[in-house]
Amino acid sequence: MAGTVTDTQGIIAIAAAGVAMAALIGCVALGAALRRLRREQQVVLGEQGERDVVAHATAMQESFAALHRYVEETALHVDGRLAAAEQALRTRLSHRALVRYDAYNELSGRQSMSIALLDDDRSGIVLSCIHHRDQARVYGKQVNDGRGEIELSPEEAEAVRLALSGGGAVVGSADAAESGA
Repeated sequence: MAGTVTDTQGIIAIAAAGVAMAALIGCVALGAALRRLRREQQVVLGEQGERDVVAHATAMQESFAALHRYVEETALHVDGRLAAAEQALRTRLSHRALVRYDAYNELSGRQSMSIALLDDDRSGIVLSCIHHRDQARVYGKQVNDGRGEIELSPEEAEAVRLALSGGGAVVGSADAAESGA
């Protein structure tokens, strides 16, 4: 019972061989695609063994969540430290002004001066140096909430006003007398 290629069995055998050859070529192509896919996955996944893309994506999501928590905690910590630093800076001298004048109405080149040194709570000191030809006197007065503990001279009050307004150094032409300091 030998068959020929032209009978039904021969045609079915040739067709089956063709389908088998196509399947073999398909398997080789799929194998090559699978190798390429695994190489590309290894670039993304790294050398972490038999982990798939879903497990990798889950691990990445957990890592991002942990990173987010860390950044939030760090931001809170930095905010706390910044608030403490700002509070500490409030007690530092942040407002200052200098007023120069002739205390005795002489032409001494405005050598007398009053300087206000205040913090953000508008407290600090006012120093006045009254210069005369043969002597110099220095006075210091405490300032609380923008007001002198002892009555301030007009030049001292001007120095406090300028310090609180951010005016800085000013050369005044005040006609002050020694009794005002």
